[in-house]
Amino acid sequence: MTVSRGKWIRALAVLSSVAVSACESPPEIPVLSLVPPAAPDQVALTLFLVGDAGAPAPGGEPVLSALYVDARSAPTPVIAFLGDNAYPRGLPDSTSPTRHEAERRLMAQIVAVRASGARGFFVPGNHDWDSHSADGWDAVRRQGRFVSAQGDLRVQLLPANGCPGPAVVDVDETARLVLLDTQWWLHRGAKPRHPVSPCPADSEAEILDALRLALRPLGPRRVIVMGHHPIQSGGPHGGHFGWMDHVFPLRRLNEVLWLPLPALGSVYPLARMLGVSNQDLSSAAYRRMATGLERVFEESPPLIYAAGHDHGLQAIGGRSARYLLVSGAGVFGHHERVVSIDRTLFAAETSGYMRVEFLRDGLTRLGAQVVDQSGHAFEAFSMWLD
Repeated sequence: MTVSRGKWIRALAVLSSVAVSACESPPEIPVLSLVPPAAPDQVALTLFLVGDAGAPAPGGEPVLSALYVDARSAPTPVIAFLGDNAYPRGLPDSTSPTRHEAERRLMAQIVAVRASGARGFFVPGNHDWDSHSADGWDAVRRQGRFVSAQGDLRVQLLPANGCPGPAVVDVDETARLVLLDTQWWLHRGAKPRHPVSPCPADSEAEILDALRLALRPLGPRRVIVMGHHPIQSGGPHGGHFGWMDHVFPLRRLNEVLWLPLPALGSVYPLARMLGVSNQDLSSAAYRRMATGLERVFEESPPLIYAAGHDHGLQAIGGRSARYLLVSGAGVFGHHERVVSIDRTLFAAETSGYMRVEFLRDGLTRLGAQVVDQSGHAFEAFSMWLD
C-alpha cells in the first residue's frame, strides 16, 4: 500500500505538534524531604551555586531575579557561577558584532551579584573557551579581563588566565572554596602548558598534586570544590538521552528545528554515548579527568563537588566527594532531560539553582531552588549534608 506525500506531511506535522506540546509542558517538580529552614542568626555563610547562566533574557532573566532576591536577604552570601557564563562562544574580541551582546550577558550576572551585596565567583566553562574551539584560550582570558575591568574586587573569574587551578578561597573559618577550570583538561587547542605558561600548575600531575594540598584538613572549614564539568550526571553529558533526542536530533543545533528523523536520528545520541565528544563523560579525556579528580577526593573527601554543564538540578551521593551537585539551570526554560542514576538524591528537569547554608554549629543544609517564569523561587528539595 502506498502513502501519499500529503499524508506523510500531515503525519509529520501531527508528530511535531505532539512533541512541541510535550516540550511546553515540563514535568511536575515534586517537593521532597524538606527539612526545617535554618534561622538566619544560625547561618554563618550562604553559598549559591548556579551554572550555565550565560544567556539571560534581555528583558530580565527570571533565574537571576530570584537569585538576587534570595541572596539579598541571606546571611553572608556568596554566588558561584559554574561556567558557560557567556553563550554561545564566550566573550569575542572587540571587533566582533556579537561582542556587545556577550558583554550584556556577563553584566546581567555581575549586576545580580553587586545588587545583592554578595561576593561572586565565575568558573570558566567550555562555552567560555569559545565553545571549545581554537580561540578558546584567548576567549577565556578576554572574559577574565572584562570581569576584572569592572573594578569590583568582590567579583572575580577564577582560575584566571586559562589556568586549570586550583584557585583557593577561604571564607572566614567557615568554608574553603576550591575552584577548577575543568575545560583546561578537555581543550584540544592552545592552552597554558609548560614552558609557555603563567600557571603555578600546568600539567595533569601538577594540578592533582596542588588539589591534594588544597583538600588537606582545615579544622572546622568545610571544603567545596567547583568546576564546570560534573564527574557523574543523569543528563545527556552523562550519556542519558530521551526519545526526543533520537527522533528530533536537530534540536541540539537549534531548538526550533522540530524535524523528525527516526532511526537516522539515533546516530547522534549513540555517537555521543560512544565518546565522540570530549564534552561527555564517555570520552577518554573526560574519563581521565574524572578519574583523576575522584582519586584525589578519596584521599581527603570534600563535602561537595559542584558543577554545571548538564541543564537541570541534581544532588547525588558521592563515592569520593561526599556529595555531587549539578546545578546547570541558570536560564529559565533552558533545561534538559535528567534521570535518576545510582545514588541520586534529587533530580529535576527545571530551571533554578542550589543554595547551601553553613550553620555556626557545624551543620550544612542544602536546598534546591526551582524558579518559575515570573522569577519566584520555591524549595523543591532539602536535606542536611552530614
